[in-house]
Amino acid sequence: MQGKVRIIECPRDAMQGIKTWIPTEDKIRYINLLLKAGFDTIDFGSFVSEKAVPQMKDTAEVLSKLNLNGATSRLLAIVANTRGAESACAFDEIHYLGYPFSISETFQMRNTNATLEESLVRVDEINRLVQQNKKELVIYLSMGFGNPYGDAWSPEIAINWSERIFKEFGVKVIALSDTIGHATPELITQLFEALVPALPEVEFGAHLHTLPHESKLKVAAAWNAGCRRFDGAIKGFGGCPMAADELTGNMPTEQMIAYFQENGIQSGVQLDVLDKALEMAGEIFPTH
Repeated sequence: MQGKVRIIECPRDAMQGIKTWIPTEDKIRYINLLLKAGFDTIDFGSFVSEKAVPQMKDTAEVLSKLNLNGATSRLLAIVANTRGAESACAFDEIHYLGYPFSISETFQMRNTNATLEESLVRVDEINRLVQQNKKELVIYLSMGFGNPYGDAWSPEIAINWSERIFKEFGVKVIALSDTIGHATPELITQLFEALVPALPEVEFGAHLHTLPHESKLKVAAAWNAGCRRFDGAIKGFGGCPMAADELTGNMPTEQMIAYFQENGIQSGVQLDVLDKALEMAGEIFPTH
């Protein structure tokens, strides 16, 4: 089972829901260390409302202090609307803009204050900005494995939205996001086995949330079904506040990499730097 995998490390996702302020200097130290680890991409910050996500209000300042000399990792920033995209596009250092497009209308309204049709307009506007500024758009298909609101969901709905986003806007990176942490290995397999061959031009990613003992099963399901792009957060920090089990967090990066190592899959991540990042994460992330 040899091959290569892209690992997207997500300190932004790990930090954004923490109410205790993480000092800007600590964010800079942490992300600068991650830049030395060799991750394909680092989801480092977001250009969204300070009122909605106060932890990310220093994203521009953090970016100004990152040491990108010799770094091979590309930077990704999350945006929720056209204004955020305009802010992100002002920085040459940012390669990817990520937009959370929920296939649950209820969640889309709660997350970005937009209906699905309004979100499609935003995708169009953001995509135009991305192309004008020679960047790349990543669509996060949130609630991709179901939702807690009773909104219609099925694998076919997830597949249809992926096809529409690619065909209408030419978006070539789509990450299926398990927002509430209840995707089973069987469901993961079903979705990726359907999508990967159906849209060979698209790079599909897995943004999974998990209980600690289920992480490798979920990674294996996605990999074996053709996924080659995986999001994670060191120690599984962050995750989904709507999950039924409070132990459900982001996919722990170290557990993903352990799986890939065990199966001869190359991630490009420097394990000695990863160990230092694990130690630093324990120091800067609040424990409660």
